[in-house]
Amino acid sequence: GNKAFEINKTAAQLASSICNEYSVINKPRFVAGSIGPTTKLVTLGHISFDELKNAYKEQSEALMEGGVDLFIIETCQDVLQIKAAIQAVNESFNSLGKSIPIMVSVTMETNGRMLVGTDIAAVVSILAPFEIEILGLNCATGPAQMKEHIGYLSQNSPFITSCIPNAGLPENIGGVAHYKLTPIELKMQLMNFVNDMGVQLIGGCCG
Repeated sequence: GNKAFEINKTAAQLASSICNEYSVINKPRFVAGSIGPTTKLVTLGHISFDELKNAYKEQSEALMEGGVDLFIIETCQDVLQIKAAIQAVNESFNSLGKSIPIMVSVTMETNGRMLVGTDIAAVVSILAPFEIEILGLNCATGPAQMKEHIGYLSQNSPFITSCIPNAGLPENIGGVAHYKLTPIELKMQLMNFVNDMGVQLIGGCCG
């Protein structure tokens, strides 16, 4: 609500202070400002494009004033959501007179498409004209289900490729989400993406 700017700026300042404390020349640390999907999708009529863009602009300006080094527009389920966030970030760049790198991370469901039905080829085609640095996947599935999409990105995307999977597909055990993939199993699959597909940024999402 009315504390969105304050909360985002303060969070970025806290992260930046810790980052600076532990950053060294041979192992620098950076703070990424996360811009998530919200609970409303433009394509499904939950919110207008301009309403979403304006909310993202408030958040992105706060994160920049707090000192983030890059933006991660993440867990994206709707291409219009991505466009709204990118436009908001660019407006923030103009307002503040500076820019930082932009990463976009989409979420592909087990059916091989985003929540609103877009496949990875369409994502690449739609985002190709935009000034972003990194395009990849995060959340919803594990690395095994992401492999085909990551392969497509490595062959066709004009951007650096990232992969931030869950620790496998979640299972409901006693009402709690349980992820079966072990750390070493996750590591081996991610190393395959790095060595064989040229992925340059890896990480972990749920689990």
